This record gives sequence, structure tokens and C-alpha cells, in this order.
Amino acid sequence: MEENNNLTAERSLEIITEQIERSRRIVAKDTGELLFISGLCMIVIAILIGFCIYFTGNMAFYIMYILLPALIWGADRYMKRNRPQTPVGLVGYLVDKTWHTFGTFALLYFVLFNLYPFVMGQQSTENLLQLNITPFRTIILLMGMAIAINGHILKSRWMTAFGILSGIGGFAWEMFNMTQGLLGWMGLDTSEKGIAYGMIPNIMIAVIAFIGLLLPGWMLKRQK
Repeated sequence: MEENNNLTAERSLEIITEQIERSRRIVAKDTGELLFISGLCMIVIAILIGFCIYFTGNMAFYIMYILLPALIWGADRYMKRNRPQTPVGLVGYLVDKTWHTFGTFALLYFVLFNLYPFVMGQQSTENLLQLNITPFRTIILLMGMAIAINGHILKSRWMTAFGILSGIGGFAWEMFNMTQGLLGWMGLDTSEKGIAYGMIPNIMIAVIAFIGLLLPGWMLKRQK
């Protein structure tokens, strides 16, 4: 009788362990899918804006980044349209809220930066650019911070390290005007410099989104 009780207790423990592991895989897959979709949408938008600037020379296409949250939400809903709703685990919740916070701060900063001329009357965003204050520098820093936080949540050292390096590296790149130096070294004329100066930030965002979002998302989705 005691033997049967021990076997039952052991089997119960095995079942509980299996259920926890199954739940962990489901949460990891859902989290990975969200990261994958977010990275893919960000890459598509960045490349699209880069091409638009290349062919038109119009920097107003940067406003298309406002569409990013709606695009991610729509793609995520479409991918999960035929699946039963699963409970959101703590890890998935933290990752989701991290990127919601990043999106809110980045979007508000971008909008406020462009509203600056209207708020200050005769002044324009050129005043900010002369002070070397650009929205891209702050947004890339926030993006690196979000990736680093995700790395801590997912216990991924390389993701944390990449987030720190990409955020600080992108910030320093802009702070020290490395883009201008690179374009000067390439010997481009004034019009070409303007177009390239609009494309390079989008290329950087696409690369960071690929390594910091799409790649870890794909790795989580592939976990067994």
C-alpha cells in the first residue's frame, strides 16, 4: 500500500513537472512569436522608409514610424486568429510591457520633436539640430535599453550585451556625428549626402531589429 502511495506521489510529481514544462514552452513560443513579428515589422518599415527617402529625398517619410504599433498589433492578431487563447505568463507579460513602454516613449518623443516649431512659434527644429539633439539618437538608446531588459527577462546574456552595445553605440555614433564623417570620407555631393543621411539611421534600426528582436524571437519559436 505504501509502495502504491509512493508511486502515485512520484507519478503526480512527474505530471506536474510535465505540465509546467509544457506551459513554459507555450509561453516561450508566444513570446518568441511577438518578438519575431515586432522585429519583422520594424525591419519592413525601416527598409520601406529608407527606399522612399532614397527615391524621393523627402525626410517626411519618417512619419511612417507612427504606423508601427498598429502594424505589429494587426500582424500579431492575424497570426493568432485561429488559435485558442492561452494565458499570458509573467515572462511574456514583462516582455510585452517593455515594448509597449518603449513604443509609447519613442512615439511621444518623435511627435513632440516635430511639434517643437509650432509650440515655439518662430523657432524650428533646426535649433535642436544645431544643439545636436536628434530624435534618432534618443530612440536608438531607448531601443537598446528595451532589448537589454528583454535579455535580462529571458536570461539571455548575448541579448543583454547586444542591447547595451547597440543602444550606447548608436547614441555615440550620432553624438559624435559619425554619419557626417562617413559621408564626407565617401566624397558624396550635397544632395547625395542628404539622402544617405536619411537612409543610414533606418539601416541601423533594421540591423538592430534583426539581431535584437527577430533573431531571438525565431530562436524562442524553435525551442522544443
